[in-house]
Amino acid sequence: MKNYIPKSTKSKAVQTIINEALDILESVGIPVNKTERTLERMAVCFLAVAGVIKNWKEAKEKTNLKSRAIITFVNVHFEEKISSGSYDDIRRKDLKLLVIADIIENSGVNKGSATNDPTRGYTLQTDFKNLIVTYKTVHWDKALKTFNKNKPSLSEILERKRNIEKIPIKLPSGKVLELSLGEHNVLQKEIIEQFLPRFGNDCIVLYIGDTSHKSLHIEIEELKKLNFFELSHDELPDIIAYSKKNNWLYLIEAVHSSGPMSEIRVLTLKKILKECKAELIFVTSFLTRLEFRKWMLDVAWETEVWIADNPDHLVHFNGHKFLGAYKPE
Repeated sequence: MKNYIPKSTKSKAVQTIINEALDILESVGIPVNKTERTLERMAVCFLAVAGVIKNWKEAKEKTNLKSRAIITFVNVHFEEKISSGSYDDIRRKDLKLLVIADIIENSGVNKGSATNDPTRGYTLQTDFKNLIVTYKTVHWDKALKTFNKNKPSLSEILERKRNIEKIPIKLPSGKVLELSLGEHNVLQKEIIEQFLPRFGNDCIVLYIGDTSHKSLHIEIEELKKLNFFELSHDELPDIIAYSKKNNWLYLIEAVHSSGPMSEIRVLTLKKILKECKAELIFVTSFLTRLEFRKWMLDVAWETEVWIADNPDHLVHFNGHKFLGAYKPE
């Protein structure tokens, strides 16, 4: 058996059960390319949840062990000195991968408790418990093969989780991108898929800034042709789109927590884009009219406002330019 913690100063009996725990975890697809201390903490917390001290036949189901009880267990049985105030590390670090992999269950998940609630308990998943009691027996290899066959790997689970936490958007060109999860990016999706087809139907999207990937999509050469400023500039708007037919450059701000196209922001953009070959169209977008009301007094004159829950309309802060009788189509 592999020695996962070669620098451990623990007694031989404790080192043995920790190495066995890590052998089991690696066998079911838990990555062990971590620091020795990280592996050691993960192993002893797993042992605590399983109720195992010396022999894997001791493994118990439905232990419902709370974070502080886990700390007490590992301190008593595995020569640790973990502070009782470190209970949140159990959730955030020590058992995180095992919970994601569904081999340890958090008993509070379906009871509405907060994720950092120290009263939430941990217990072995039933099939996993049935597997580990066969460790070091003649039944282990067969049981392990069956377990892994019926269960997706952790890498598959993590990939699925990553995909769930993405917002797909389709550009006018047909290209599909994925934005990270968040209300700001929900609004950016609406701008691309609802605003542009209505008010810029020939536009190509030259830039989108994702909240976690500031340069998710950039058409650098097209921006250079328009004499756009350097992309590292702090004043870069959330979305830039270009209408070749009208020679309009749409500078679009998606307002969630930061502000709209204010007078100062518009003046700044006009100054740094004075050499731009296209006419500038300043647009502030909001998810709802309620959000618009919060920022209305900050919106600059001679700009446009678009609200996602009323996608067919624009609010024009443009004086007499659009004054006239309304004629329904």
